[in-house]
Parts: sequence; structure tokens; C-alpha cells
Amino acid sequence: MNFLAHLHLASLAGSSLPGNLIADFVRGNPGDDWPADVTAGIFMHRRIDAMTDGLAQVHIARTWFRPQTRRVSPISLDVMWDHFLSRHWARFSPDEPLTQFVARAEAAIAPILPLAPERFVNLNHYLWPERWLERYADMDFIARVLNGMASRRPKLAALSDSWHDLNEHYAALEQLFNEFYPQMMELARTKQL
Repeated sequence: MNFLAHLHLASLAGSSLPGNLIADFVRGNPGDDWPADVTAGIFMHRRIDAMTDGLAQVHIARTWFRPQTRRVSPISLDVMWDHFLSRHWARFSPDEPLTQFVARAEAAIAPILPLAPERFVNLNHYLWPERWLERYADMDFIARVLNGMASRRPKLAALSDSWHDLNEHYAALEQLFNEFYPQMMELARTKQL
């Protein structure tokens, strides 16, 4: 899962949106540096990542990547899951339009920015003004996101090629997402994540 799915599941679970979004930027035990609600959100994010990585559907999806892109498939898939969620938002969250959800999430994140790691603050300078979460619905934007990550981190250069794997298996990936994401939503609603 990437930014949008983590925020959505956190919202369904009544968990901290800031904690669930900042989790990838916090190492070790967050309890020493963050309030209890943010810390709980960070741990929820980590549990979701571990659970998603273990899903049968995700294991199947990884086999569809070519040898040269398979190593980065977990990252590519996380971004792709956000694509499907953004694209089909009205089906997964019919009571709150995506633009309204994004505005609510941004407002929840803003108070922690003065205490956040610089990389997270920098992300927020782009994430909200450039409307990434809404633009995830566009596959051209997904290609741009993957290319951007590849250019910033040379070890992840294969991300720029992984877009082809995602595009080639688009319909099958969408079917897998539609299988597992409602289950994740139910686990969030029942506080099992």
C-alpha cells in the first residue's frame, strides 16, 4: 500500500492519519518521539505493510514482473494499488468524495510537520499542492511517480521500467486489488489491522 491506501485504511480504523502517513520516514521505536496516537498509527502502517506483503494476490502479482524489474515489484505494486483506489474511489468510499478526503487528510497532517523529519516535510510540499492522491488515478502520473523515485534513488532505477509490467498486466492487477482491498477495508473497520 502507498500513501492513499494507508490514509484510507487509517480513516476506516479511526487511527491517526499523521502516524499512518509518516511511518515510512520513522525508524525504530517511534514511542520515544511521537504522541501515543501517532505512534499507534505508525505501528498500524507497519502491520498493513507486513500483511499486504504476505497476501497471496501480491505474491501472484510479483510473478508478472520481468526479471529486471522483479526486485522493485513491491514498490511498483504499492503505487499501483493506490492507482486503483484513486480510480475507483467512489466505489470504495461512496460517502466522502476523494477531494474532500484529501483535504481532511492534509488538515490532519499539517500539525505534525514542524516536528517531522525533513524528507517527510519535503514530501508534503509536493503531495498536497500537486494533488498526487487524486492524480494517482491516471496511469501517466503513475509512470511519472515511478520515474521520479527511480531518478532520486539509483538503487531503484528499475522502477522506471516497471511501469511496463504494470501496464501489461493492468486488468489482472485490478482484479487482484478488487479481491483483497475490500478485505483490508473490513479488517480496518473492525480494528483488526
